[in-house]
Amino acid sequence: MSGLRAHVVVAREHFAVDVKVEVAAGETVAVMGPSGAGKSTLLQAIAGLEPLAAGEIAVEDRIVDRVAAPRVQTTPMNRGIVLLGQDARLFPHLSVRENVAFGPRAAGVDARAARDSADEWLERVGLPGAGGRMPRELSGGEGQRVAVARALAASPRVVLLDEPLVALDPATAGEIRRMLRDQLAGITTIAVTHDAADAVALAERLIVVESGRVTQSGPVREVLAAPASGFVASIAGVNRLVGAAGGGAWRSGDVRLTSADAASRATAATDGVALAAVFRPQDVRVVDGAATDADAWSATITRLESTLAGIHVHTTAGQFDVPLADSTGLALGDPVRLRIDPAHVRFVPVE
Repeated sequence: MSGLRAHVVVAREHFAVDVKVEVAAGETVAVMGPSGAGKSTLLQAIAGLEPLAAGEIAVEDRIVDRVAAPRVQTTPMNRGIVLLGQDARLFPHLSVRENVAFGPRAAGVDARAARDSADEWLERVGLPGAGGRMPRELSGGEGQRVAVARALAASPRVVLLDEPLVALDPATAGEIRRMLRDQLAGITTIAVTHDAADAVALAERLIVVESGRVTQSGPVREVLAAPASGFVASIAGVNRLVGAAGGGAWRSGDVRLTSADAASRATAATDGVALAAVFRPQDVRVVDGAATDADAWSATITRLESTLAGIHVHTTAGQFDVPLADSTGLALGDPVRLRIDPAHVRFVPVE
């Protein structure tokens, strides 16, 4: 049985969001994409807060929204779906316990049972004994924990997460991420995030949405290891240089790269096929300007960024990292000669 099956079509000002997604019962799927790509629109439509222009949404094989005849349009509160966003949106006039008990009580659960259940959920999300506090007394991280408890106490069939960690500091976000991973186990979930760490920690599969369309999908680590677009390469922290296959190698102008990976060499076997060379910035080495190694190429520095580990260098042909001690003399506009060991290079097809 499918936990969630959705084909969402929503008209936007500059493009139409047209995304199909299917999530198995109990599975977590991450959704990533550039700002304005349509990720939040997707969640809003599934939750019933954004009208469909076309498409269909089914929860556990029950159609809750369909544009084609016979028209179906289930209200948000009757879909069995909860949406948790960046803002916890707790009821300010209710205690933490009453916030968490709200869903069960609205469903007809006895008040005492609902409050007992609320206390159990607060303990599960790491806030034992916090039921008597008011929302204004909570930190941002505590508020998100209560929001998670309130969402799950309602026994939803589907949970939608719209970047709930984005406003939290890194330490708190890490704690909430671990809590979410534990508490969402077995619950059908879609998690929109901008952070690859969230996708890896929470999800089995990753869907990439760009300009309202799915541009890549698959197991999270496989998608990040073989980025099909510059956006995916950026979130994965790797170089993705587009060229073409030539003589079993990757070529772009005068640059030629080889790979020690058998699958990559097979991908490059047909001359002229569009190909991307993928490799990590930390595996790139600066070599003597006179080096004629087959896997060395020339580039020009376009930007320098300080990092905790040293300097991240952007060039006209890829990026590389150097320790701070080795960065002396690097400046904008400087020519550099770069090299990558074939063992660190993979080739992926360009659609």
